[in-house]
Amino acid sequence: MHDIRTIRENPQGFDAAMARRGVSDASSSILSLDEARRAAILTAETAQAEQNKASKLVGAAKASGDEAEFERLRALVAEKKAEVAQMQTRAKELDAELTGLLMELPNVMHADVPDGEDEDDNVEIRRWGTPREMDFQPLEHFEIPAAKGGLDFETAAKLSGSRFVVMSGAVARLHRALAQFMLDTHIAEHGLTETWTPVLVREEMMYGTGQLPKFGEDSYKTTNGWWLVPTAEVTLTNIVNGMTVDEDYLPRRYVAHTQCFRSEAGSAGKDTAGMLRQHQFEKVEMVSVTHPDKSMEEHDRMTGCAEAILQKLSLPYRTVVLCSGDIGFGMIKTHDIEVWLPGQNTYREISSVSVAADFQARRMNARFKPAGGGKPEFLHTLNGSGLAVGRCLIAVLENGQQADGSVDLPEALHPWLGGKTRITAEGALV
Repeated sequence: MHDIRTIRENPQGFDAAMARRGVSDASSSILSLDEARRAAILTAETAQAEQNKASKLVGAAKASGDEAEFERLRALVAEKKAEVAQMQTRAKELDAELTGLLMELPNVMHADVPDGEDEDDNVEIRRWGTPREMDFQPLEHFEIPAAKGGLDFETAAKLSGSRFVVMSGAVARLHRALAQFMLDTHIAEHGLTETWTPVLVREEMMYGTGQLPKFGEDSYKTTNGWWLVPTAEVTLTNIVNGMTVDEDYLPRRYVAHTQCFRSEAGSAGKDTAGMLRQHQFEKVEMVSVTHPDKSMEEHDRMTGCAEAILQKLSLPYRTVVLCSGDIGFGMIKTHDIEVWLPGQNTYREISSVSVAADFQARRMNARFKPAGGGKPEFLHTLNGSGLAVGRCLIAVLENGQQADGSVDLPEALHPWLGGKTRITAEGALV
């Protein structure tokens, strides 16, 4: 959410920032509501002062026997009391309307974010690894003989519908090993705190991280008002919801492995084959809570944590900065990491690492007390996939596939697979 004072002080600058997001003349309606809200508050305060003044005079008029003045003052007190109540109600209504409007507006992007319309305008900043040359036609993950028997889309469709999968055997174990490998690496080597959180959250938690009100259609809501998390970003970030912490509490770095749920609204007909885009999937999520002066540095550190997983798995990737037309609603800057998928002959997103600055903290009312004293300030929050487990499974299968239909598994995973090194064309882990 945005600071209304910043918009008041520099409406032209705010409009320019929103124009990069495709939002025109954003400040006029905001400032109009704000002016009306402030006028209602001032009217209520003035009426309250007049009510208090008249109330003090009522007793004196009664004591002096001036019945006419007593009745006039008593009527004035009642009139002002009603006016105060009316204006306070109006101010609350306008405040709620203003908050709702501010909640709908995206974050102001960092100056480093390149202009662009869509993902084609994202800017590559580095590339790691060289895609392996294969002397056969590489297959997509769901076509590889080693994986075919362990990926059952028909049974999943019977159980739940489209965009679900039932995994079994070697594929299921590989999927589990990947998640464990990611967690252990982030904890032991990157200093993140392992965290286990619910996947059902209150509605205000979804507001806190920006999934609501604008993107409710992208998530699932239960009949009793809980929401299924689209990512552990929601729970991990909201740990500091409503808190004011000491500066030495910062930074906080969390990692969690959870089930995630997305409706995939608007993606009809896109990535329908295989398990690239699912309604239910697993992700190892990283969240950092930092001092404002450290958030951009933390962004680079978190990107490095995600990249390190791919490097250990010997999976080629490239890292891009998202352009203005592709960046997420609540973020000021995002790095996407795209892993090489030989079956598709292209790079596909496997992680987004983003910095929200104080956008989420304002929605959550999360602050810190500066060590040198002074007024509490809003925290900065960041989040990133470390990594999407299912997509990592796809990358391991496709990059490790062999001409005979088997899959060679990354050496880094062998300890998490009981020393097993490959999946045979028949689907056995050996």
